[in-house]
Amino acid sequence: MQPRDIIAYLSDHYRGNWRKIYDHIVEQRPVPNEADHFADRYPCKIVTIMDDDYPKILQHCPKPPLALYYKGNLSLLNDESRCVAIIGSRAASDYGKKMAKSLGEGLAKSGAVVVSGIARGIDGTALEAAFPYGKAVAILGNGVDRYYPSENADLQKRIEKDGLVLSEYPLGVEPSAEHFPNRNRIIASLSRMIVVAEAKPRSGTMITVAFAAEMGKDVGAVPFPADCETGCNRLIQDGAALITSAEDVLFQMGRSSESLRIEEAE
Repeated sequence: MQPRDIIAYLSDHYRGNWRKIYDHIVEQRPVPNEADHFADRYPCKIVTIMDDDYPKILQHCPKPPLALYYKGNLSLLNDESRCVAIIGSRAASDYGKKMAKSLGEGLAKSGAVVVSGIARGIDGTALEAAFPYGKAVAILGNGVDRYYPSENADLQKRIEKDGLVLSEYPLGVEPSAEHFPNRNRIIASLSRMIVVAEAKPRSGTMITVAFAAEMGKDVGAVPFPADCETGCNRLIQDGAALITSAEDVLFQMGRSSESLRIEEAE
């Protein structure tokens, strides 16, 4: 029985619960025979931490996902230096969504890969803008066969075909409040830089920023008027890069749209 099959079996058995999977492995508890060739029999694509095509950058993630389920093009994650997370509020303002759209489109057009959740508001807007360029990666807090929120179901289905949809939760797992902080650590880990397009001072977005800071990632934020209640201005005060365009993001990353295109052509 191969280690990857054991991990895949335990991930499905424990419904993606990292601690339960880890404890089972560390304590060397027995695994039933049905685990043999489990990964190959699974009804969707699965990659484990034992596999060569497991995204290398996730090996440095806090509690690295032991198994990942996906639909689409996993090779989008081969080069972490090209990946930018655009994240923010579900209840986004028109200005926040305008900036998320501009950043998502500009970065994807330049050859960068846009990573986000697929929540309503900033996340979905950024992915929608990046999608036409085949550079959208959606990280879920549920199984890849579940569509949440329902309003972004069509977007998720399109990204499955021409981007990447990824989750550490096996098929059938419904979205849950406790899953989203876990998802956020993956978003932060996968990305060279995290850009906050809009966020409340206390929000799930700030959890992602905290993960990013712990991992030494660059953080940027879109500025807002001084009289707005926003976490973005506070992030800028605390040292985050002030971001007004895709060019600002590329500059902070020490990249250019030309260099990204040349690398992609190679």
